[in-house]
Amino acid sequence: MVHGLVTSPIRPLVAVTGGAGFIGSHTVDLLVARGCRVVVLDDFSTGKRANLARWADRDRYGLGGSEPSVEVLTVDVSHGLFAALAPITAQHGRIDRIVHLAAQVSVIHSIANPLTDERVNYGGTLHVLEYARATAVKKVVFASSAAVYGDVAELPVDEAAACHPLSPYGMHKLASEHALHCYSSVHHVPTTALRFFNVYGPRQDPSSPYSGVISIFADRAGSGRELTIFGDGEQTRDFVYVGDVVRAVVGAALTDGADRAVMNVGTGSEITVNELARTIVELTGGKSTIRHADGRAGEILRSVARVDRAERLLGWKAQTALRDGLANTLRA
Repeated sequence: MVHGLVTSPIRPLVAVTGGAGFIGSHTVDLLVARGCRVVVLDDFSTGKRANLARWADRDRYGLGGSEPSVEVLTVDVSHGLFAALAPITAQHGRIDRIVHLAAQVSVIHSIANPLTDERVNYGGTLHVLEYARATAVKKVVFASSAAVYGDVAELPVDEAAACHPLSPYGMHKLASEHALHCYSSVHHVPTTALRFFNVYGPRQDPSSPYSGVISIFADRAGSGRELTIFGDGEQTRDFVYVGDVVRAVVGAALTDGADRAVMNVGTGSEITVNELARTIVELTGGKSTIRHADGRAGEILRSVARVDRAERLLGWKAQTALRDGLANTLRA
């Protein structure tokens, strides 16, 4: 059951950090479809203006108009939000809700550069929460990660499981969750944390060092090139389609309930990387070969979500079967 769904006739003004990225741009699309005014904050280190191209000609209406509208600001969130958002709020009123997706998303990069990861991921979250506290934002939705769990003994993993992250990336996502709980408890900032499992779909850049395995495999298999699996390939993942993920994000953002809630966003099903590679090769015509390389430090061996909490609190459930999602991704 969805609690406290926003039904106000005034179009909410929603800030989306990392809104030019893979998940962020899909989130922007759905927010606009739901009638919101959207401000994107992105430093474009990995995000792309092309991901927001469909809204490029809507700026002339302005955020105060009746038409769908998206304002794009070039901002490093880890440096703060106040100065960047001041001109927007002076003209259009305060930010109602924040979806915080901006992050350094590579586990490998976080291991090599833990202090950078702390500044961007944990520090960025603190800046978002400080802005929300000072300006009475009605909801902050934070993109957390299944990386907070580390390797767990019992699967599927639920939100009450002990968290033992294996990388600075997971550590800083977990620290950010604690910060959300603190700001909600002490400063009464309504917050929801969503622990994403392995998100895939259109707009995921296969050339980026931060890309997910599906976008890399799909890109290589689409041109008949070899696929490389790190380790024996028997590690498992819960792959969830981006269209399903953004329904959870927007549902949480536009819902006044689920304060302090932490929810998994996955499918509840796992697949080995070996099976994934074989499926992608099959869907692309079967020309690619598969090879194995040494495993990587900090990699979780098995991962699959228990997802009943999101269904109970948000009325959300993943709807896209893996083969259908892969087909959508390959067509994009």
